[in-house]
Amino acid sequence: MPLPPSAPSYADRGVFVCFEGGEGSGKSTQSRRLGSWLEAAGYEVVLTFEPGDTAVGQEVRRIVLSPETGALDDRTEALLYAADKAEHVATLVRPALDRGGVVVTDRYVDSTLAYQGAGRALDVREVEAVARWATGGLRPHLTVVLDLAPETGLGRFVGRDRIEGESLEFHQRVRQAFLDMAAADPGHYLVVDARADVDEIEQSIRAALTPLLTQAVQS
Repeated sequence: MPLPPSAPSYADRGVFVCFEGGEGSGKSTQSRRLGSWLEAAGYEVVLTFEPGDTAVGQEVRRIVLSPETGALDDRTEALLYAADKAEHVATLVRPALDRGGVVVTDRYVDSTLAYQGAGRALDVREVEAVARWATGGLRPHLTVVLDLAPETGLGRFVGRDRIEGESLEFHQRVRQAFLDMAAADPGHYLVVDARADVDEIEQSIRAALTPLLTQAVQS
Protein backbone atom coordinates (compact mmCIF):
# COMPACT_ATOMS: atom_id res chain seq x y z
CA MET A 1 0.00 0.00 0.00
CA PRO A 2 1.46 3.42 -0.93
CA LEU A 3 2.27 5.96 1.74
CA PRO A 4 -0.34 8.73 2.04
CA PRO A 5 0.62 12.11 0.54
CA SER A 6 2.42 14.53 2.86
CA ALA A 7 0.16 16.96 4.69
CA PRO A 8 -0.23 20.24 2.78
CA SER A 9 2.44 22.76 3.69
CA TYR A 10 2.38 26.45 2.77
CA ALA A 11 5.48 28.55 3.37
CA ASP A 12 5.22 30.97 6.30
CA ARG A 13 7.45 33.46 4.54
CA GLY A 14 7.42 34.64 0.94
CA VAL A 15 4.82 33.84 -1.70
CA PHE A 16 4.87 30.78 -3.93
CA VAL A 17 3.07 31.04 -7.29
CA CYS A 18 2.81 28.28 -9.87
CA PHE A 19 1.70 28.29 -13.50
CA GLU A 20 0.17 25.08 -14.82
CA GLY A 21 -1.58 24.03 -18.00
CA GLY A 22 -1.17 22.13 -21.22
CA GLU A 23 1.28 22.68 -24.03
CA GLY A 24 1.24 26.08 -25.71
CA SER A 25 -1.00 27.70 -23.10
CA GLY A 26 1.29 30.68 -22.47
CA LYS A 27 2.74 29.77 -19.06
CA SER A 28 6.21 31.09 -19.84
CA THR A 29 4.85 34.36 -21.21
CA GLN A 30 2.67 35.01 -18.17
CA SER A 31 5.45 33.96 -15.77
CA ARG A 32 7.78 36.55 -17.27
CA ARG A 33 5.10 39.25 -17.25
CA LEU A 34 4.28 38.56 -13.62
CA GLY A 35 7.95 38.55 -12.68
CA SER A 36 8.53 41.94 -14.31
CA TRP A 37 5.51 43.43 -12.52
CA LEU A 38 6.66 42.09 -9.16
CA GLU A 39 10.21 43.32 -9.62
CA ALA A 40 8.93 46.78 -10.52
CA ALA A 41 6.94 46.73 -7.28
CA GLY A 42 10.13 46.05 -5.31
CA TYR A 43 9.81 42.35 -4.55
CA GLU A 44 12.65 39.86 -4.69
CA VAL A 45 11.50 37.56 -7.49
CA VAL A 46 12.76 34.12 -8.46
CA LEU A 47 11.50 33.03 -11.87
CA THR A 48 11.99 29.32 -12.28
CA PHE A 49 10.64 26.24 -14.05
CA GLU A 50 10.43 22.45 -14.00
CA PRO A 51 12.03 20.30 -15.07
CA GLY A 52 15.56 21.59 -15.42
CA ASP A 53 16.30 24.74 -13.42
CA THR A 54 19.08 23.14 -11.37
CA ALA A 55 22.28 21.41 -12.45
CA VAL A 56 20.75 18.03 -11.60
CA GLY A 57 17.48 19.06 -13.21
CA GLN A 58 19.20 19.85 -16.50
CA GLU A 59 20.23 16.22 -16.81
CA VAL A 60 16.76 15.03 -15.86
CA ARG A 61 15.21 17.37 -18.42
CA ARG A 62 17.48 16.04 -21.15
CA ILE A 63 16.43 12.47 -20.37
CA VAL A 64 12.68 12.95 -19.99
CA LEU A 65 12.12 15.37 -22.88
CA SER A 66 14.58 14.39 -25.58
CA PRO A 67 12.99 12.32 -28.38
CA GLU A 68 16.31 10.47 -28.53
CA THR A 69 15.56 8.92 -25.14
CA GLY A 70 12.81 6.86 -26.68
CA ALA A 71 10.42 4.86 -24.51
CA LEU A 72 10.71 5.06 -20.74
CA ASP A 73 8.86 2.94 -18.25
CA ASP A 74 6.07 5.09 -16.81
CA ARG A 75 7.34 4.64 -13.26
CA THR A 76 10.87 5.54 -14.30
CA GLU A 77 9.58 8.74 -15.86
CA ALA A 78 7.60 9.66 -12.73
CA LEU A 79 10.60 9.05 -10.48
CA LEU A 80 12.87 11.17 -12.67
CA TYR A 81 10.42 14.07 -12.43
CA ALA A 82 10.24 13.56 -8.65
CA ALA A 83 14.05 13.75 -8.42
CA ASP A 84 14.00 17.04 -10.32
CA LYS A 85 11.37 18.40 -7.93
CA ALA A 86 13.28 17.35 -4.81
CA GLU A 87 16.43 19.15 -5.97
CA HIS A 88 14.46 22.16 -7.18
CA VAL A 89 12.68 22.70 -3.87
CA ALA A 90 15.72 22.03 -1.70
CA THR A 91 18.19 24.23 -3.55
CA LEU A 92 16.09 26.98 -5.10
CA VAL A 93 12.44 27.26 -4.03
CA ARG A 94 12.72 26.83 -0.25
CA PRO A 95 15.76 29.12 0.16
CA ALA A 96 14.03 31.90 -1.81
CA LEU A 97 10.85 31.61 0.25
CA ASP A 98 12.85 31.58 3.47
CA ARG A 99 14.34 34.91 2.39
CA GLY A 100 10.82 36.28 1.96
CA GLY A 101 10.96 36.29 -1.83
CA VAL A 102 8.27 35.60 -4.39
CA VAL A 103 8.86 32.36 -6.30
CA VAL A 104 7.12 32.04 -9.66
CA THR A 105 7.48 28.61 -11.21
CA ASP A 106 6.46 27.32 -14.61
CA ARG A 107 5.15 23.84 -13.61
CA TYR A 108 5.31 22.00 -10.31
CA VAL A 109 3.68 18.95 -8.66
CA ASP A 110 0.37 19.30 -10.50
CA SER A 111 2.15 18.65 -13.79
CA THR A 112 3.40 15.32 -12.47
CA LEU A 113 -0.09 14.39 -11.30
CA ALA A 114 -1.58 15.40 -14.65
CA TYR A 115 1.03 14.01 -17.03
CA GLN A 116 2.45 10.99 -15.22
CA GLY A 117 -0.73 10.25 -13.26
CA ALA A 118 -3.71 10.93 -15.51
CA GLY A 119 -1.74 11.00 -18.76
CA ARG A 120 0.22 7.79 -18.23
CA ALA A 121 -2.67 6.20 -16.33
CA LEU A 122 -0.52 5.39 -13.30
CA ASP A 123 -2.26 5.30 -9.92
CA VAL A 124 -2.52 9.01 -9.15
CA ARG A 125 -2.44 8.35 -5.40
CA GLU A 126 0.90 6.61 -5.73
CA VAL A 127 2.29 9.33 -8.00
CA GLU A 128 1.12 12.01 -5.57
CA ALA A 129 2.68 10.24 -2.58
CA VAL A 130 6.06 10.24 -4.33
CA ALA A 131 5.78 13.83 -5.59
CA ARG A 132 4.64 15.23 -2.24
CA TRP A 133 7.39 13.34 -0.42
CA ALA A 134 9.97 14.71 -2.87
CA THR A 135 8.83 18.29 -2.22
CA GLY A 136 8.24 17.94 1.52
CA GLY A 137 4.55 18.63 0.97
CA LEU A 138 5.27 22.23 -0.07
CA ARG A 139 2.37 23.70 -2.05
CA PRO A 140 1.97 26.99 -3.90
CA HIS A 141 -0.10 29.71 -2.30
CA LEU A 142 -1.62 30.25 -5.75
CA THR A 143 -1.69 27.98 -8.79
CA VAL A 144 -2.74 29.59 -12.07
CA VAL A 145 -4.13 27.09 -14.57
CA LEU A 146 -4.01 28.46 -18.11
CA ASP A 147 -6.68 26.34 -19.74
CA LEU A 148 -6.47 25.61 -23.45
CA ALA A 149 -7.78 22.81 -25.64
CA PRO A 150 -4.83 20.61 -26.61
CA GLU A 151 -5.86 20.77 -30.27
CA THR A 152 -5.05 24.48 -30.11
CA GLY A 153 -1.97 24.36 -27.91
CA LEU A 154 -0.20 21.59 -29.76
CA GLY A 155 -0.75 23.41 -33.04
CA ARG A 156 1.60 26.15 -31.82
CA PHE A 157 4.64 23.88 -32.09
CA VAL A 158 6.69 22.90 -35.12
CA GLY A 159 8.94 20.34 -33.43
CA ARG A 160 7.77 18.34 -30.41
CA ASP A 161 9.59 16.79 -27.46
CA ARG A 162 8.73 13.38 -25.96
CA ILE A 163 5.77 14.71 -23.98
CA GLU A 164 4.40 17.07 -26.63
CA GLY A 165 4.51 14.18 -29.09
CA GLU A 166 2.04 12.08 -27.12
CA SER A 167 -1.46 11.39 -28.47
CA LEU A 168 -4.32 13.88 -28.40
CA GLU A 169 -6.15 11.60 -25.96
CA PHE A 170 -3.16 11.78 -23.61
CA HIS A 171 -3.23 15.59 -23.63
CA GLN A 172 -7.00 15.64 -23.15
CA ARG A 173 -6.60 13.57 -19.98
CA VAL A 174 -3.91 15.98 -18.82
CA ARG A 175 -6.16 18.99 -19.38
CA GLN A 176 -9.03 17.44 -17.46
CA ALA A 177 -6.72 16.57 -14.57
CA PHE A 178 -5.66 20.21 -14.20
CA LEU A 179 -9.29 21.33 -14.19
CA ASP A 180 -10.25 18.68 -11.64
CA MET A 181 -7.46 19.70 -9.26
CA ALA A 182 -8.48 23.34 -9.52
CA ALA A 183 -12.14 22.52 -8.87
CA ALA A 184 -11.20 20.52 -5.78
CA ASP A 185 -9.32 23.43 -4.15
CA PRO A 186 -10.70 26.73 -5.51
CA GLY A 187 -9.15 28.75 -2.68
CA HIS A 188 -5.65 28.09 -4.02
CA TYR A 189 -6.34 28.04 -7.77
CA LEU A 190 -7.18 30.49 -10.53
CA VAL A 191 -8.38 29.03 -13.82
CA VAL A 192 -7.96 31.35 -16.80
CA ASP A 193 -9.06 30.89 -20.40
CA ALA A 194 -5.72 30.91 -22.23
CA ARG A 195 -7.45 32.10 -25.42
CA ALA A 196 -8.10 35.49 -23.82
CA ASP A 197 -6.01 38.57 -24.54
CA VAL A 198 -2.59 38.32 -22.87
CA ASP A 199 -3.08 41.67 -21.12
CA GLU A 200 -6.44 40.57 -19.72
CA ILE A 201 -4.91 37.34 -18.47
CA GLU A 202 -2.11 39.27 -16.80
CA GLN A 203 -4.57 41.58 -15.05
CA SER A 204 -6.63 38.70 -13.69
CA ILE A 205 -3.50 37.04 -12.30
CA ARG A 206 -2.39 40.27 -10.63
CA ALA A 207 -5.83 40.67 -9.04
CA ALA A 208 -5.72 37.14 -7.60
CA LEU A 209 -2.15 37.52 -6.32
CA THR A 210 -2.38 40.97 -4.75
CA PRO A 211 -4.16 39.87 -1.53
CA LEU A 212 -1.47 37.21 -0.99
CA LEU A 213 1.30 39.77 -1.42
CA THR A 214 -0.40 42.10 1.05
CA GLN A 215 -0.78 39.30 3.56
CA ALA A 216 2.89 38.30 3.17
CA VAL A 217 4.05 41.85 3.82
CA GLN A 218 1.89 42.15 6.93
CA SER A 219 2.93 38.81 8.43
